[in-house]
Amino acid sequence: MTQKPTKWLCPEWLFVEDRLQSGLAIGLADDGRVVELRSAAEVSGGVALTGIVAPGLLDLQVNGGGGVLLNAEPSAQGMIRIAAAHRAQGTGAIFPTLISDEPQVMDAAVSAAIETRGAREIAGIHLEGPHLDPRRRGTHQGRFMRPVDAHTLRAIERLRGADIPALVTLAPEMATSDDIHALCEMGAVVSLGHSGCDFDTAIAAFDAGASAVTHLFNAMAPPHHRAPGLAGAALSRGVAAGLICDGHHVHDAMCTMALRASPRIFLVSDAMPTLGGPSHFSLQGDEITVQDGRLVNREGNLAGAHLALSWAAKRACYVLGFGPERALRAALTEPAKLMGLEHLTRIEGRARSDLVKFSEDLDYLGPL
Repeated sequence: MTQKPTKWLCPEWLFVEDRLQSGLAIGLADDGRVVELRSAAEVSGGVALTGIVAPGLLDLQVNGGGGVLLNAEPSAQGMIRIAAAHRAQGTGAIFPTLISDEPQVMDAAVSAAIETRGAREIAGIHLEGPHLDPRRRGTHQGRFMRPVDAHTLRAIERLRGADIPALVTLAPEMATSDDIHALCEMGAVVSLGHSGCDFDTAIAAFDAGASAVTHLFNAMAPPHHRAPGLAGAALSRGVAAGLICDGHHVHDAMCTMALRASPRIFLVSDAMPTLGGPSHFSLQGDEITVQDGRLVNREGNLAGAHLALSWAAKRACYVLGFGPERALRAALTEPAKLMGLEHLTRIEGRARSDLVKFSEDLDYLGPL
């Protein structure tokens, strides 16, 4: 039996799929589910709301939150606690992200992702490593670096057999074209990152099936006009590319350039346990602390980000000068398209608790 709206909400602006729209009313059933969108002019007694209503954001790179680091607690409970810290800042769903570690830690994270299947706040899993270029490993531990192997292929096979969306970051130096093709054939999305590869190597990896780049400009050779490298390959090919827009990882001018150059740029937090948690934590034996808004290790190097995705969207809107529609596309539409999760960009059929409110300048105001 089709449910009928019993309450109408009339937001000033509504973000649906990839556009900000005005003049629409949200029809809610008694159970709080959105059952209809209609012109606000056709509705009487609707509750007017200022600002923007949107689905919760989608973050594809979340190492931790709420005092929990996935590598230290690779369990279903750990994933849910991480997601809760991000949900409190407007992110509706995350890809818990495992950085390079021992094979048994990867196995535990894969099992946790399978266990959380169906949890609305866990949209998939991101395996960032261990198949990375040791020269561009960043905060990843060199002892874990290794080429793509049968163990990772089996892990992806388990995930895809359970219908869990999987994002895999690897360096093309550590994978053959056949490896990339095999991962893609299983249904994983392969993203290139932590790599010093040149332009031609990156293009060959895209031709083999890789379709994204992880944290553009970070942990890769800087682009040069005669040697564009991985960053130049990503922007010229127009593949999806994650971007950490926190004012620390990438200069604002480079963020602006990337967002102007490609509609496929999407925002990520690269968040660590400090979001909604203590100001310090241990990462595989290294002490990480928040200093002036930056997460740094003992040597003073960046080690993830103290960032919520809504803060990154706000920065793209307010500091970089992109409108809220473009910022919301980068924080929801583009990552959803990359991972085949376009339903997360829609309103109808969603629970009210899946929707969030922003000011017109993208200050996060809370759940709807």
